[in-house]
Amino acid sequence: MTTTTAAQRRAHAKVEYDAYLAVCPSRQLLDRLSNKWVTLILAALGDACADEPATRPLRFSELSRQIVGVSQKMLTQTLRSLERDGLVRRTVVASVPVTVTYELTDLGLSLQDTMQALKSWAQDHMGEVLAHRADHDVARV
Repeated sequence: MTTTTAAQRRAHAKVEYDAYLAVCPSRQLLDRLSNKWVTLILAALGDACADEPATRPLRFSELSRQIVGVSQKMLTQTLRSLERDGLVRRTVVASVPVTVTYELTDLGLSLQDTMQALKSWAQDHMGEVLAHRADHDVARV
């Protein structure tokens, strides 16, 4: 049996998760993270973390009000998938009525800067994108 160094093991793991390869399972994660609702939910939960020194969990209704246009069904499905992936923690507090909150896990927090940057970039450059779309559409006519 051959022994491997830590560097060799890291290199091997890097090859196993190469998103450019068609069979790479990390493509599933990229697909999930590129969803607009995922981006907005993670950004909203990240905003809640940034507002206060300690992470502030958000209730379902707070998320729903903040992310205008997301249906209850889509918000529920997306939160469940993020919980399954370990990015979001769901906490149920036995009270009357029952209180359910959502917050980023450590893994989810590691995505906070990326999701905030993506959301900010889209907001900052939408005017330019719309202008390019209009120019492109006129040129094609």
